[in-house]
Amino acid sequence: MRVMVVDQSEARRKEVAAALTDCGYDVVARLASYETLKAQVAHFQPDVILIDMDSPDRDSLEALREVHRDHPKPIVMFSDADDSSLIQDAVNAGVTAYVVDGLQAHRLKPIIEVAIARFRNFQSLRDELAETKSKLAERREIEKAKGLLMQRKGLTEDQAHQALRKLAMNQNAKLGDVARQLLTIATLLD
Repeated sequence: MRVMVVDQSEARRKEVAAALTDCGYDVVARLASYETLKAQVAHFQPDVILIDMDSPDRDSLEALREVHRDHPKPIVMFSDADDSSLIQDAVNAGVTAYVVDGLQAHRLKPIIEVAIARFRNFQSLRDELAETKSKLAERREIEKAKGLLMQRKGLTEDQAHQALRKLAMNQNAKLGDVARQLLTIATLLD
């Protein structure tokens, strides 16, 4: 498991990296700043990002938001700040686990494992939602294409559906792709 450590304190970075190594993790990078976090995550491709800080600020949360958007990874944040709105901001920025009680070596492994499991669960739900949205959009396009055929060709709904299916089979294409093509052509001709 490849871990990136982010901490402004050099002493804490070394301490956290040593604890992670003792737990069997491969520390691939130790960063002191958030300024290049997105680029560093893209370069090192860690499996987990571990952050130790006194209190997250607006800039660090924005850096995490960018990482979460462009390179989603489990992010574990250890902080001294226990303000509920700050915790909510961190979670909204992509933090998977926010730990207030300080970083202790014997707790690292279970906390990281829970963060990874929660991240995978969230990603699975996110992928499922994206797939459902895509299917729904495709279904709408098919219905619009059928409506167009019914209106312009005077077909019944079943006949319009059969015409789309036949066209899809003849083109060796998906029904949704054929419907999208038909709608695009109709838009051009109008």
